[in-house]
Amino acid sequence: MARPPVGDEPATGPRAAGQEAAERVRLTFRRLSGLDRSGPPPPQTLAGQPLHPWTIPNMIGFVRLALIPVFLYLSFTSEDGSSVAAAVVFAVIAVSDYVDGISARLTGQYSRLGALMDPVIDRLLVLAGVVVCWHFELLPRWALAVLAVREVLTVLIARWGLRHGLDLSINWLGRWAVWPVMAAPLLAIAGATDVATALLYVGLVFAIAATAAYVMAGRAQLRARERGGPPGPGPQGEGGPSSSA
Repeated sequence: MARPPVGDEPATGPRAAGQEAAERVRLTFRRLSGLDRSGPPPPQTLAGQPLHPWTIPNMIGFVRLALIPVFLYLSFTSEDGSSVAAAVVFAVIAVSDYVDGISARLTGQYSRLGALMDPVIDRLLVLAGVVVCWHFELLPRWALAVLAVREVLTVLIARWGLRHGLDLSINWLGRWAVWPVMAAPLLAIAGATDVATALLYVGLVFAIAATAAYVMAGRAQLRARERGGPPGPGPQGEGGPSSSA
């Protein structure tokens, strides 16, 4: 007869299956949708963990990445940058980030690669939209330039954090910035330039504030490390609709 697990020993067999089922029962709508971010990040996403590339969420990420050149091709082969097909592809790439997060929470297939890859794909998507809107002058170029600098700076901050062993988690300012920043080029390409311009300005405010928060969080982690304190929270790239900003 199998003995029950003792202390912190992980359960196996039927007991493990029961625990997994119980965890899925506790997967409320708020947690599934990414509105509830309470608790620590999944340990599989923390620095030093294996990449584990072959997961369902990562497969979605690979498809998103492959569709970005398709979006650029459809946009630049149009006459004036307004392309329904390009707008649809852009929307699919953007919305599938949300699907990525839901699939990670449903399956429990979190990974370090997903936490690193999702924000990069979102950065590339936004930069692709900026390039198209700049080329066809669909949105104010000064605002596009600010957005492009912010996106590149965010990538550099993330790489700096990785080199220093820091875990910079996505903050709520970044989450709020994602949809207006992504919706702006989408609507501009679809022809709704006035609404797109307003959303771009709103997204810029939140995005710049989020970047400032990342810098402060990184500095706080370095100071805590110097004092021998605990590290900060890990990345939540597979966590939901705005795993990126």
